[in-house]
Amino acid sequence: MNFLSQASHFLSDPNTLWVLSGTVLLGLSSGVIGSFAFLRKRGLMGDVLAHAALPGICLAFMLTGSKNPFFFLIGATVTGILASMAINAITRFSRIKEDTALALVLSVFFGVGIVFLTQIQHTNYGNQSGLDKFLFGQSASLVGDDVWVMGGVAIALLLFSLLFFKEFKLLCFDPGFGRSLGFPVGMLDLVLMLMLVVAVVIGLQAAGVVLMAALIITPAAAARYWTERLDRMLVLSALLGGMSGALGTLFSATTANLPTGPLIVVAATVVFLISLIFSPRRGLLAKAVRLARMRKQAARERVLHSLYENREQGGSGELDTETILQKYPIPRRRLKSALASLMRDGWIQVCKRNGAFRIRGTEEGWIQAYETVLRTRMTEVWMMHENEIGGNLREEGTGSVTGEIPPDLFEPLWNLLVKHGREPKWKPDAGSIPAGEGGITP
Repeated sequence: MNFLSQASHFLSDPNTLWVLSGTVLLGLSSGVIGSFAFLRKRGLMGDVLAHAALPGICLAFMLTGSKNPFFFLIGATVTGILASMAINAITRFSRIKEDTALALVLSVFFGVGIVFLTQIQHTNYGNQSGLDKFLFGQSASLVGDDVWVMGGVAIALLLFSLLFFKEFKLLCFDPGFGRSLGFPVGMLDLVLMLMLVVAVVIGLQAAGVVLMAALIITPAAAARYWTERLDRMLVLSALLGGMSGALGTLFSATTANLPTGPLIVVAATVVFLISLIFSPRRGLLAKAVRLARMRKQAARERVLHSLYENREQGGSGELDTETILQKYPIPRRRLKSALASLMRDGWIQVCKRNGAFRIRGTEEGWIQAYETVLRTRMTEVWMMHENEIGGNLREEGTGSVTGEIPPDLFEPLWNLLVKHGREPKWKPDAGSIPAGEGGITP
């Protein structure tokens, strides 16, 4: 209740609402522009442009003697464009790689900015300038004029992104195809860099030079975990960025002596970690569940393979667990779990004889073992002759083999099995094997 009462008091203060409005608008615009930068693999460019904006801010103050945010925006934009052009020139006209060029430009421009900042601090009005706040940000210093400029620029960036959505989409995913269609890919890339410069500059007073790059990329990286579509990613990234700005501002206002900019970045990082762990398809938890299921299924199939191959080679069809472990490197715990699962399905029987556990298939288990072996061998020969047979045994969007044999591929794959001598040599009672659509036996 203490946090809620403090937040209610914060929201009732008209002056502090300017801060909340500014950080939310900053999060929205940063999320959208950051998505394009993320997909273009220009994440570090935001960091470079944030540091390169410092000398532009200092020069604007030295030339005008005013802290007008509009002049700061112009100055930072000019130096940001110069930094971008410098990176392009270094990578184009020298043998220096892009990562080295990024480091060079960042350090040079930031060093020049620190020199200008030190010079300003030694002037008569240096102590009142407050330009050092652009290093780490100070959202509490935002006033109405600042928010109006931030809001106007943020809305302009959002509208521009919407207007050129198709062009930027083509630039991010297939610039070579866009160039073949006659699109000015180089100009589009320059426009996107300019938008990134502007997005970075309007957030410097709130998040600072050091943290602005994180606010550009983190919401976009978090949104990427939840969707495969660019339009949804842009909307989600904007919402996550705006939410991070609001949460960081609220926690800063309700907690003493904690700066707003770092808390916004911390909030965005928490959102990213939640996405990293809990997103339904790409999250670490979902991947761990899928991996556990795949390993369990693989262990089940290896048990069935071992039983069937023993019977195929003229054995009794009864094995002990040590024989399976010698043939396949399965952890004992996973093998035990697979045996328990197969027993619950009624596919195997397990008994203890002469101090060892003996495994034998049931009537249904032998049918499943036969189908498992046949499916595996057909998949192997299909992968050997994929170009000849065609078809698709892979799951759309993942590239992984599904394990299902399409009806139109069954006959050519069976013929290849016979050709290579890989067809199953032993078949359970034919009367108990489902025919036609229900089974995969020939």
